[in-house]
This record gives sequence, C-alpha cells and structure tokens, in this order.
Amino acid sequence: MTRVLFFLLFFTTLSLSFITNAQDEIPTEEARISEGESLFKGNCQSCHKVHEKLVGPALKDVYDRAPSIDWIVNFVWNSQKMIADGDEYANELWEEYQPTQMTAFPTFSRDQILSILAYIKVETEAGPEVVADVAATGEGVQPAGESIPAFYLNAIMVGLVVVLVLILVVLILITSVLRKYLNQRGDLDTDDQEIVNPKFSFDGLIKSKPFIFMVTFVFTAIVFKVVINQLFAVGVQVGYAPKQPIAFSHELHAGQYEIDCQYCHTGVRKSKSANIPSPNICMNCHSSIKTESPEIQKIYAAIENDKPIEWVRIHNLPDLAYFNHSQHVEVGNIECQTCHGPIEEMEVVRQHSLLTMGWCIDCHRETNVNTKGNAYYDKLVELHSEESKEALKVEDIGGLECAKCHY
Repeated sequence: MTRVLFFLLFFTTLSLSFITNAQDEIPTEEARISEGESLFKGNCQSCHKVHEKLVGPALKDVYDRAPSIDWIVNFVWNSQKMIADGDEYANELWEEYQPTQMTAFPTFSRDQILSILAYIKVETEAGPEVVADVAATGEGVQPAGESIPAFYLNAIMVGLVVVLVLILVVLILITSVLRKYLNQRGDLDTDDQEIVNPKFSFDGLIKSKPFIFMVTFVFTAIVFKVVINQLFAVGVQVGYAPKQPIAFSHELHAGQYEIDCQYCHTGVRKSKSANIPSPNICMNCHSSIKTESPEIQKIYAAIENDKPIEWVRIHNLPDLAYFNHSQHVEVGNIECQTCHGPIEEMEVVRQHSLLTMGWCIDCHRETNVNTKGNAYYDKLVELHSEESKEALKVEDIGGLECAKCHY
C-alpha cells in the first residue's frame, strides 16, 4: 500500500512539475506580452478568440491542454504535417474542425510563438470581458448638464418665437392707441394727418427703391452662398460607396470576426499606402472556408486567370497632396476609425470623412502629440513648455507647414 501511495505521489508531482515547467517557459515580461498581442491580433484573431470558439477552438489554457509547449510550437509551424504524421491530439482537433485547415506559420520563431502564448495566458487569467447592462448600471448614459437635449433646444426656439410675436402684438397695440389719441385731438394739419394715417399702396411698395434694394440684396446673397457651397463641395465624396467587384463585408470580417485591419492592409504600419489585399491573403482563410460561395469563386477565378481583382478606390486624395499611413498609424497611434469612421459596422464601405485640406488642418490643430516614453520629443516638449502651458499639438511640430503635405 505504501508503494502504491508513493508511486501516485511521484506521478502527481511529476505531472504538476511538467505543467509548471511548461508555464514557466512562457515569458512574463511586458514587452513580450505586448509583442504577443500584436502578433495575435495580426495573425490569429481572424480564426481564434481566447474565451470563445470562432473558426477554430478557443485558446484559453491552451498551454495546459496541449501535450507540451513544443507540441504547440510544432503545430503552429505546420499543423497538417502533424496530422499526416498521425499525432493523436492533432487528429482529434482535425476531426472536430475539418475541413478547415489551420494556416501554417513556418516563419514564426519559437520566441514569437511563446510571446503569443504569454498574451493568451494574460487574457486567460483576466477572464472573459463582462459587458455591463447600461440600463441597470447607468454606465454609458450621458451625465446631465454636459449637453442640451434637442427637445430643450426646440422648446427654447419656440419660446423665443412666442416672445417675438408677443412683442409685435404689443407694438401694434401701442401704435393703434397712439393713432387713436392723435386723431381725437383734432389739431393736426394735412401733412401730419398723412403721417398718422398713411395709406398703404402695394404698387408703391414694390416700386420703392428700398424694397427693390432689399430684394436684390437677398437674391444676390442667396446665389452667392449657393455658388460658394458648390465650389467647396468639389471633390468631396462623403458617403461615396461604389459597388465592388466582390461583395466584401467589413461588418462581417472586421466587426463580427474582429480581424485586425493590418492583417489585410499589410502596409498600414510600415509604408505610405495601406495596400489593397492580394487574393493570396484571402486564400489564407478561404482555401477551406466558404469555398462554395459565388463571391469566393470570383477570387478563385482571378487567381486562375492570373488577373488582379479590380477594386474601386473609395478614398481619393489629389495628386498634389501627400499622406503617409505609417506616419499616422504607427507613429501617431491614430485609429483607423478616426478617418474611416466605424468601418467595422459597414456592410459596404463608404467615405466617412471630408478628407479636405481644412479637415486635415483642423485635426492637426486639435490633436495632441503622444510624447510619453519617446525621447525624440523631449527637447521639443521642453521648448514648448517654456512658451505655452497647453499640450504639444501636431501644429507645434510643423503640422501646418505647406511642405508637410505638398511636394
């Protein structure tokens, strides 16, 4: 009996040691966790969530459920090879999720995969995000006093109109009383009588110089305003949503499946252009997902015919304007939604913002520069603080210089 207990204790200790050693191999440094988050969102998030099934399994506690850390690394490198080699756990996953094949990531280093596991571990320990009931908690409800509801604005406008009408009525009454009083005096001469009791002539009114001047002035002002508005609207395409050759839904991909923008638009953080995704990026998922869809068949046809998909450009800037995505997204930490609007809610993508020169300048005047932890800005912050107590804005570092945007 003692030997049995000894062996049970030994194997239990060995198992716990294996799990502990596996978890000890997962890094805990903030930099590694941050790297893992970026890698996960850029490469894994399209198929996996931490706490919920998506296209693939939920990854909560994957470092404990998998046979070993080495197994996870090899599976990420080439899952189909492990399935073909007869790995038991890999084939269990294949039986559950086939015909969907996990994309192989042979370019990932072991350290990068461990960084992803570090991020998954942090998310696992944090638990699923709890969405509070706004109606019950009151969170998210706009505090009173921060803005005036439309109902009150309308009431104020109606009140002002009523007050003006009352004032007009009072003035008419006063005029009538004065006219009656003057007529009762009986000592007015002919000229005074004409002034007190003027005779209205519609023909005389429309032929009078003041009336002609006012009508001409109002008409000219309206025409001028319409012309100016139309001139300012030249090239502004807010709401432009052309039909695309393939009905791609951002609401489904970026919204429901939370695919990170840079997964498809690969240049957004490292180049001037965000890049329109090539068909091979679509095939990372659609080589095994929704293959029968008529829209996916269009992608297959483009690949087979060696012909690019002719996407219609939506956000157009004039050739004389220079815009760099990496400068705004990577350096400025600007979210895609700042310029493109709630892209994750758009079934058909449309232009959300004006994208005019004035719109850009207003943004540069109002946006604070994120200088925290960036030694490049230390001297600029020091010089700026000597002259102003306001936060360092983009305009303070040359954001309004003509050559910044115009060659």
